[in-house]
Amino acid sequence: MTNLIDNPKINDNRNYDYTNFKSFERREFEIISDFVKPNSKVLDLACGNGSLLLKLKRDKNITEFGIDISKSGINICKLNNINASLGKIDNTLPFENNSFDYAICNVTIQMVMYPEILLREMKRVSKYQIISFPNFGFYKNRFEMFFKGRFPQYSLFGFKWYNTGHIHQLSIKDFENLVCEIGDLKIIKQEFILTNNFVKNNLIKTFPNLFALQPIYLLEKS
Repeated sequence: MTNLIDNPKINDNRNYDYTNFKSFERREFEIISDFVKPNSKVLDLACGNGSLLLKLKRDKNITEFGIDISKSGINICKLNNINASLGKIDNTLPFENNSFDYAICNVTIQMVMYPEILLREMKRVSKYQIISFPNFGFYKNRFEMFFKGRFPQYSLFGFKWYNTGHIHQLSIKDFENLVCEIGDLKIIKQEFILTNNFVKNNLIKTFPNLFALQPIYLLEKS
């Protein structure tokens, strides 16, 4: 049996290899698309293989640009005629102030070294900011930490603490505190990945920091 030591690419999401993932659809894509107005200029930070930008081009006729650290992801973007380039997203971005209508960071802010710089740069280059992340305050994470005394794996999507790219886990309260610390940002909308269960959806909306697994925020630069 091949194990992680024999082949470190197995069960490791730090490689950011999209070779076998030419495109995909995620549940939050539709919510993000609803946030974006047609014919906008959109920057996707950590665009991966460009699947979200591809959807926004198709549905909203956007002018797009993506940045990612994955060579395979950028190669797929270019094959799909998505404007994208290699680069880090948590340092000074190579764009002028207010270059975009929207800057998006989807399920990645917890994976960068400097999330506060990322959010400041998103504010600098765009009027609106769209950010989603796995909520570390989710109740199953709390139970696992309390009863099993180990780092919760639920929001790591099956990975373990040592082979995940999630280096800055955060809760909904943590994110909203960061928004306040950055300043000159206003939360316009807050949406969640919902279920088919009426009771669960009510709990998610009423106590999001406890029951929402993935929030999606629309911010506006004030």
